[in-house]
Amino acid sequence: MKAKGIIIVGFLIAVAVVLFLTTRDKQAAQPDVVTAALSASAAALPPPAPATEISMLYSSEKQEWIEAALADFKKEHPEISLRLKAMGSIDAAQAIVDGSEKPTIFSPADSLVQNLLMSDWQTKYKTELFAATGDDAPQPIVITPLVFVIWEDRANALLKASRGEISWQAIHKAVKSNEGWPAVGGQPAWGFVKLGHTDPTRSNSGLQALLLMTLDHYKKTSGLAVGDLLNPKYQAFIGEIEKGVPRFETSTGTFMTDMVRFGPSKYDIAVVYENLAIAQLENAQGRWGNLKVYYPATTLWSDHPIAVLQADWVTPAQKQAAGIWIRYLKSRPVQEKALAYGFRPADTGVPLKTASATNPFTRLTQHGVKIDIPPVAQVPDGQVVKNLMMMWTRVVGK
Repeated sequence: MKAKGIIIVGFLIAVAVVLFLTTRDKQAAQPDVVTAALSASAAALPPPAPATEISMLYSSEKQEWIEAALADFKKEHPEISLRLKAMGSIDAAQAIVDGSEKPTIFSPADSLVQNLLMSDWQTKYKTELFAATGDDAPQPIVITPLVFVIWEDRANALLKASRGEISWQAIHKAVKSNEGWPAVGGQPAWGFVKLGHTDPTRSNSGLQALLLMTLDHYKKTSGLAVGDLLNPKYQAFIGEIEKGVPRFETSTGTFMTDMVRFGPSKYDIAVVYENLAIAQLENAQGRWGNLKVYYPATTLWSDHPIAVLQADWVTPAQKQAAGIWIRYLKSRPVQEKALAYGFRPADTGVPLKTASATNPFTRLTQHGVKIDIPPVAQVPDGQVVKNLMMMWTRVVGK
């Protein structure tokens, strides 16, 4: 009986061992089955689509705002890879014409350069570089007017000598006189009148300054023709004003910084974009007296147009991606952020008067910054712009 019991117990133990080993093997194999199933499922999914690559060539004046916008755009649109390049507007336009730059999107500082580029492109390639109408046509994303920035004591002398208005005629009278500042009621210690603006053949703000001098001479706000630029009296007027410029810089930001750093020993008067003046005004106060903004009787907008190029290197997918980026820049939150950088939003629904402590249009009124500005001149076509630059090179060209 004992032997039979031992045999039964042994049998049960053997069965238990077999069951244990079988269950263990199945459990060990289970992860492999799951892994294999997941691998098969993953293999069946299509690979993620690569990001659409686009590029934007744009004027350096708005670099801080554009780069800040891109940082947020990347988070919302990982499917778009955007490469930025900041460059002087006139040099950038020439680079597109000669083929050394092939951006998807171009945004110069203003329509002057855009018109010049369209004219040069049409002449060379016999095609239109931008759409003429519709959503694809060039449209502004931010705007800023051209202004005078003047040390307040110098400005007071000019205002007194010109019946309360700072005009190109008043500056012309002050600059051309060999008597210097005393010719317009200034102090002898101030020496000669030192005017600052950039090279009109290299920098957009210099080209705008030249156009405003020209319009002021002819008492026009529109309708400038090539024939107007051939008048010897007009050319003499331009040449006499430009005698007051010690050096024609290629960067508006550079000479604006020099004006603040070195004071009136470097420049008495500067012609700059309002947004650049805003960026420097608070740094300047108390260094060499007060620096203030003055608006000419007629000014020009830097309207920062933006558009996708109708060029053979731009694909339909890139055009679509570029449209998403442009709409993002025009969105209200991004337009509102432009205020902090001294720009006026192109979106007319964004108010300039706000309670924000970072809004310079309410914070800097004591330094001459205004919300309402004088009349704005009409931008001439590309052929007039090209001849204006040629005239300056022949008459001044230093």
